[in-house]
Amino acid sequence: MKFINRAVSFQAFLLIFLLFSSANSFSNPADDYEKMKCQKKLKSFDASLKQLPINEVMAEVGKTFMGTPYVAGTLDENPNSEELTVYISGLDCVTFVENSLIFSRLIKTGRTDFDSYKSELEHIRYRNGKNTGYSSRLHYFTDWIYDNEKKGIVKDITAEIGGVSLGKNISFMTSHRDSYKQLKKSDQLFSEMSEVESNINNRDIYYIPADNISSVYDKLQTGDIVGITSSLDGLDIAHTGMVYKEGGKTYLMHASLKDKKVEISSVELQDYIEGNSKQTGIVVARVIEVN
Repeated sequence: MKFINRAVSFQAFLLIFLLFSSANSFSNPADDYEKMKCQKKLKSFDASLKQLPINEVMAEVGKTFMGTPYVAGTLDENPNSEELTVYISGLDCVTFVENSLIFSRLIKTGRTDFDSYKSELEHIRYRNGKNTGYSSRLHYFTDWIYDNEKKGIVKDITAEIGGVSLGKNISFMTSHRDSYKQLKKSDQLFSEMSEVESNINNRDIYYIPADNISSVYDKLQTGDIVGITSSLDGLDIAHTGMVYKEGGKTYLMHASLKDKKVEISSVELQDYIEGNSKQTGIVVARVIEVN
């Protein structure tokens, strides 16, 4: 009798183990949905877009995201590990820019597979193109521009179109450690982010002050990536988007926190920025043609 009970117990254990293993072998439905959305989008673009300059492709791709809900924090849903998060059904200001750039580069090279999307995403989102952990993500947007300029993806044109020194010490993440779960619980990550900030502070960062932006409209082109500088201590960029020109006017295409969706600003770029006292100007990165 004891033997039978033990056999039954073992069978029950085995059944539970198999069910658990089976359940964990299935992929996350949310991940499958985002993969499906990416694949569908990759197949949706007209082949003729490939013939356009990449800055114009950026605008056309951006338009396909119009009305997409603003969703923040998608890259930090799992603070215990740094994963290559794919999420295009909701975008914040940075993931909107990233995805517009990624899809544009894929269109220009004729790649329409999901693996190419993920490879391009990692290449653009992380320092030196590799996800080696939380601190390898390009959290500060001036650092994002700097690293992607080194990769030959964009060029910071701020200084050459009339920018002046930002003259600011970047320290927001380490100064607000408790606001970042990863930094709060890990001294190592905190130390790594301190080093990132130190490296940023050893560079010359230029910006166009808000009241001078209209004077450089003629030097901007549709598809230029814009980082909007912040008045907050220690923070470089408060918001991002891209230039969109229409009817002789210069607008901002962006994922709007205020309106909770991707849109084109109703007023011109300078007016948009001057409408927010926490925004002080812009840095501008021009997307480089794909070889």
